[in-house]
Amino acid sequence: MENSWISIKNVRFVRNRRPILDDISWDIRPGEHWVVLGANGSGKTTLLQILAGYLWPTSGDVTVLGERFGEVDLRALRRKIGWVGSFLQAQVPPSQRPLEFIVSGKYASLGIFDKPEAEDFEEAARLAARLGCGNILDLPYAVLSQGEKQRLLIARALIHKPRLLILDEPCGGLDLVSREQLLLTLESQGRIPGGPAMILVTHYLEEIMPVFSHVFLLKSGGCAAKGKKDQILRPDLLTQAFGIPIEAGGENGRYWTRVLPVKN
Repeated sequence: MENSWISIKNVRFVRNRRPILDDISWDIRPGEHWVVLGANGSGKTTLLQILAGYLWPTSGDVTVLGERFGEVDLRALRRKIGWVGSFLQAQVPPSQRPLEFIVSGKYASLGIFDKPEAEDFEEAARLAARLGCGNILDLPYAVLSQGEKQRLLIARALIHKPRLLILDEPCGGLDLVSREQLLLTLESQGRIPGGPAMILVTHYLEEIMPVFSHVFLLKSGGCAAKGKKDQILRPDLLTQAFGIPIEAGGENGRYWTRVLPVKN
């Protein structure tokens, strides 16, 4: 599609002869923030790992940030993409200080192997303050709450000024208050002029903030629906994607769902 910033066409991904993604096509234009929504096993994380250059599709064409796979150094492309996922947390040394953790994002590592500049630490401190975690920079990583760790992951993803920010279930493991605080952080981030495009992976409509404009609905590795969120977050489409009767609604830019009793 003309003017698309991200474009994937007829993408399939097969692992151990099992199709994980099947004939996926998707275009994202500048200024759009997307949600990838679907049940467990629908292919959400696999799709985003392909976009971020961590997986190669079995077939199909992928263009990310104007760079076509097969014609670009994926290591260089990944430096333009910020990734926030819980898998990183398990790899962080318990004694690591938050400021060093944020700076490590500039070097795409979980440690600092190059000598950072003073400006790197200054930028890390500014990001921490903006994301509401500037008061924990003297504490070791191990004692931080889950919500504080998630904000640090976002700061780490943003320090190299990515053009695309992928958020893979960032609210996993958070209590209600921490979840809302993190979602408000994402809402603010998404409204910064010139900020990165955001793609949020989630199971829950309640996590879709007003700043997100579009939804890609996955079912069993295929596209169930995609488009503007008010056209996609409908009971009939959600029922089809999740395989159970779902009632859905919205108020003040937020959404809710309710599972309906299954008729015998």
